[in-house]
Amino acid sequence: MKLIECVPNFSEGKNRSVVDSIVSEIASVHDVKILDVELDANHNRSVVSFTSPPEVAVEAAFRGIRKAAELIDMDSHKGEHPRFGASDVIPFIPVSDVSLKECVELARELGKRVGEEINIPVFLYSDAATTESRKNLEDIRNRNFQYEQIRVEIGKGQYVPDFGPLEVSKAGVSIIGARNFLVAYNVNLHSQNMEIGKKIAKALRAKDGGLAFVKALAFYLEDKKCVQISMNLTNFKKTPIYRAYEMVKLEASRYGIEIMESEVIGLVPLEAIVESSRFFLRMNGFKSNQIFETRVWE
Repeated sequence: MKLIECVPNFSEGKNRSVVDSIVSEIASVHDVKILDVELDANHNRSVVSFTSPPEVAVEAAFRGIRKAAELIDMDSHKGEHPRFGASDVIPFIPVSDVSLKECVELARELGKRVGEEINIPVFLYSDAATTESRKNLEDIRNRNFQYEQIRVEIGKGQYVPDFGPLEVSKAGVSIIGARNFLVAYNVNLHSQNMEIGKKIAKALRAKDGGLAFVKALAFYLEDKKCVQISMNLTNFKKTPIYRAYEMVKLEASRYGIEIMESEVIGLVPLEAIVESSRFFLRMNGFKSNQIFETRVWE
């Protein structure tokens, strides 16, 4: 059975009714299964996970992006997480009997439709990128270059979109791509010191000499009054969850800081949990319905 996953990230994490409306649009496509919807008020961001056969995946994602453009005004959006647009990042991921190359084709098909039919500028990233400089998401959009900057720089130099207009509306810009599974994993610290948080995140990041296949940023969570180390583990087989956790614990201990809690965002492959089970057994809050295979095949 051919099956792909799509994990669109929307710039709304506070208003549940807005997110529900977007998810309803995605779910309105036949053979689409919504696996998970997570809202984060601090990041003001939601992450939706759905699976479908490849032939309907583009239509489902397109409907979600179109609805988000109607409901989310980026001019008034504020949140901790870097963002470019209402439908910020939309990756396609192969699950079964589908190649990464096929997911690249889906990403480019979606990008073309979004650019032409909704008039949203689109940048292709990861394996769908058309230039080497757009392989890494953080090279397109990062903490220092977000919605406010792209509004001014769109169409200039490296910021010519792959599809869509050379101007930005209130829906912002979408970044669409194809990739393999990654694990989104956060560790919250018993600390409010952002400078220390940034040092810990830097020690973890692969590009700064840390763990291979780890991307990391530090955020301040207003509701919990703590620093969060937010990570993407882009190859959980080579850098498993437990290793990232232990590295945060080690670096935090240098500053006399303990870990408050950790969390998985969205779904993760069963293999990743089996590999790290000894750590998850002593962590609070992890549920069996966060395992990707459980939700797909239940």
